[in-house]
Amino acid sequence: QVQLVESGGGLVQPGGSLRLSCTASGTTIIFNVMGWYRQGPGRQRELVAAMTSSGTINYGDPVKGRVSISRDNGKGAVYLELNSLTPEDTAVYYCNAEVHSLLLKKTARYWGQGTQVTVSS
Repeated sequence: QVQLVESGGGLVQPGGSLRLSCTASGTTIIFNVMGWYRQGPGRQRELVAAMTSSGTINYGDPVKGRVSISRDNGKGAVYLELNSLTPEDTAVYYCNAEVHSLLLKKTARYWGQGTQVTVSS
């Protein structure tokens, strides 16, 4: 079974930075898309960043200019760096992965369990 495991969350101070990691297990496939979403207290889940296997990147508006996503397809991993953190960045960050199978004519989506990021002094 495919599992996505996140790590790197924790408590950071305003103005600081974070680096999150997500590694897939249970599969050797290359995900067409891997990325990160987040959901803060009382807020809807929103896109942070996503990246295709070929390198196309999409950043969510709230983090544009201070975010970077990267992938290691050989490791089945995706990473997120977020700088200039504010309390509004406090959220559970979820790893997301998609497989678009043209042969099977279906799209499979996977989610990690999430890692808590708290921005506070």
